[in-house]
Amino acid sequence: MVIVDASVAVKWVVDEPDAEAAEALLEQRLAAPTLWLAEAANALWTKCQRKDITEQEVHDGCRMLAQAPVTRIELDPLLPTAARLALELGHPVYDCFYLAAAQLRDTYLITADRRFARRVANHGEHAPRVRLLAELA
Repeated sequence: MVIVDASVAVKWVVDEPDAEAAEALLEQRLAAPTLWLAEAANALWTKCQRKDITEQEVHDGCRMLAQAPVTRIELDPLLPTAARLALELGHPVYDCFYLAAAQLRDTYLITADRRFARRVANHGEHAPRVRLLAELA
């Protein structure tokens, strides 16, 4: 099982760089903290506000994401680890939920979020848990 975050999921429904690499992940067993849907929907909304996509594309994208083959992981058990990681990394807790899920499931996270990947890479013990989508392409 591999953990994915919203930055990867958005590429399943919007034509962006590395979308093919993101789509290839759909062949694997995927999981994500439940907040991935809210974050992905918000990213679609933001793209619509910037006129990058239409309102219809937001609706269609949200329907497709809701049906994506991603096992949803509840947030409650992840919260203590996510909070600890956020404090250690100096990074927002919502991204750290994904890293916490990877830690607790003894797997790794695939993200398209370069800023987060760099932040984790600077903390050696956590670095093996995060893989950048662009490097998989």
